[in-house]
Amino acid sequence: MRHRNWDLFHEAPIEKYRVLATREIHPRPRRILVDQVETPSGMQFEYVYRPRGGAAVFILPITEDGQVALIEQYRHPLRRVITEVPAGSVEPGEDILKCAQRELLEEVGGEATEWHPLPAFYPQPAFSGAVFYPFVALGVTLGEPQLEESELLTLKLTPISEVYRMLEAGEILDGNSVIALYQARSLLKEKGLL
Repeated sequence: MRHRNWDLFHEAPIEKYRVLATREIHPRPRRILVDQVETPSGMQFEYVYRPRGGAAVFILPITEDGQVALIEQYRHPLRRVITEVPAGSVEPGEDILKCAQRELLEEVGGEATEWHPLPAFYPQPAFSGAVFYPFVALGVTLGEPQLEESELLTLKLTPISEVYRMLEAGEILDGNSVIALYQARSLLKEKGLL
């Protein structure tokens, strides 16, 4: 199961900067590099970034009765809890849909009867080569989450209309969740859910 835009994220890279040297300042899985680069005009500077190859999934899970299984998750850089859709990192070699199914089960104990891929996107192209793959999961049944020890999150079942009110009011602060919600709109309207 793929969205038609996913092939855009596997193009051969081009080089506009000449890389003079590279050093790793953080290892995998969240690898961070520093390149000493030179522009075509001869200017040199350091560029800090996450290289291509990383990926994550984002799932908008909707139950049979029209509730969205949002999560409230502690985010350490912000020192606060924010509302998000379930999400997680794609393991090397893992199928994108299988990852989405795994993350839905882990974060909210959910399983879905219907999956819809949405357009993928680069979340921070100035810093990261990661690609994010959002999905809508319909017919979701909820069970017991299987959280990782470091995850501090709680389930927040919310009616679809309230989720979109929160979105329009600027109350959903996670940019990746915002993108997934906007991309899901036409599908949800087509399905008569919004």
